[in-house]
Amino acid sequence: MEEKYVADAVRSGWVSSTGPYIDRFEAEFAARCGTTHAVAVNNGTSALHLVLAAAGIGPGDEVIVPAFTYIATANAVTYCGATPVFVDVEPDTWCIGPDAVTAAITPRTKAVIAVDIYGHPADYTALRPVCSSHGLLLIADAAESLGGRLDGAPVGALADATTFSFFGNKILTSGEGGCVTTADDELAAKMRLFKNQGMDPNRRYFFPVIGFNYRMTNVAAAILCGQLERSEQLISRRKDIVSTYERWASGKAELEVPRTVHPAERAPWMASLLVSGTASYTRDQLTARLADLGVDTRPFFPPLPGLPAYGPSTDSWPVSEQLSRRGFNLPTYPDLTDPELEEILRRLDCAFRDIQA
Repeated sequence: MEEKYVADAVRSGWVSSTGPYIDRFEAEFAARCGTTHAVAVNNGTSALHLVLAAAGIGPGDEVIVPAFTYIATANAVTYCGATPVFVDVEPDTWCIGPDAVTAAITPRTKAVIAVDIYGHPADYTALRPVCSSHGLLLIADAAESLGGRLDGAPVGALADATTFSFFGNKILTSGEGGCVTTADDELAAKMRLFKNQGMDPNRRYFFPVIGFNYRMTNVAAAILCGQLERSEQLISRRKDIVSTYERWASGKAELEVPRTVHPAERAPWMASLLVSGTASYTRDQLTARLADLGVDTRPFFPPLPGLPAYGPSTDSWPVSEQLSRRGFNLPTYPDLTDPELEEILRRLDCAFRDIQA
């Protein structure tokens, strides 16, 4: 369907930031997430920045973010002139928890960004009352968790605002793209104002605020409309691939598979595994051997406070540091065929034999 819709968008002449596929995608995506508004933007980082800017977060403010996440989460806070305050993640979900958030709150704290890392939803049931009692905006960074659930509710309706990415490796993709979902009418209106250079929607070329060019194109929205129609098929295939890897890994004493903590349902973004802390080899030794055998892997994200952009720091984030040292992701995409998956598993077995020899 993607090809059909893109061709239709191109033939219509509506290829830029206005067109029927944008409205259609926003309506269908909001419905899929079980919320009122979906504001489509040009990428996931823009989505994070947009919600923070629309919420009025700026210099002097603090935003609590996980130490273990992709750098875009913290960068969006920095774009606003605010300060990201890093907290460690929970060892079971790899997401931030209420105790760490509570300990990090100061009079300058204005928001909390919980990241559904590698597809596991954060514990929004516990985070919501913490944020509410301190008057904080709770944002879910769901770039990796589309299709996940918590207590049966879909990701996209679990926080005050939820941001998504549709980058090429995400569960749904338009190459680049993003979205914010929310049930807050006022916040949604402000985001629509800010994403369109700050132009008054009722008065062309009148700009009451300084905004951003964060608009999604009609062509990208056309791709996403097709992806939404196939979303259950795409998610199901990813689940099968991740389950296959995890069944294989569960038979290896040197590997650990991620836990899914009830009542969460993980989204199958990537197959994520950990090399045991007692293994006779390191994650890097294993992935180097896999690279020799033609199997691409990705290391887990490094803790952000240890990167030059946000460090160095004398503090420690032990869970984040352990995950970063031991974790890796295996090829996970819906077009991966069963014979290709079997060949990857065969090469994984070879790598284990070689590295243990």
